[in-house]
Amino acid sequence: MLYIWTIEKIIESELKELKIYIDYEFDNQLPAPMSYNISTRTLKFNYLQINGYRGKIRVRETDEDFVRLILYHTVGYYLDYQKNKHDIRTLVYGGDEEKQELLSQIERNAWEYGRSLVPERLIESYDKMRELDSLLVK
Repeated sequence: MLYIWTIEKIIESELKELKIYIDYEFDNQLPAPMSYNISTRTLKFNYLQINGYRGKIRVRETDEDFVRLILYHTVGYYLDYQKNKHDIRTLVYGGDEEKQELLSQIERNAWEYGRSLVPERLIESYDKMRELDSLLVK
């Protein structure tokens, strides 16, 4: 079982190592393991969701490395926003197909940008997590 303080230490350490300066906080209302809010520049995590996700996504990594893998993907959203500045108005005013296309593009970018941060020893697990996550979404 991963606890809040363990996850916070991992996030703090990894962000510092990556030289990414964004806030992070625990949010027990978050419906996902981790997310990045572009408006507040804050990474949020829910330790219960992380533990539940751990049960669904079977990769052979330590709990700490599993959190790192989730973190790399989440930081991928931050990097995507920094590089692409998507027109978020599409999510509010666009048609269903337009919204889905933009969300799919953002998700693909997040996985790719996140992968650029992953240490070589975790690449295979990151790719496996991406594959298994896509099956969960479907």
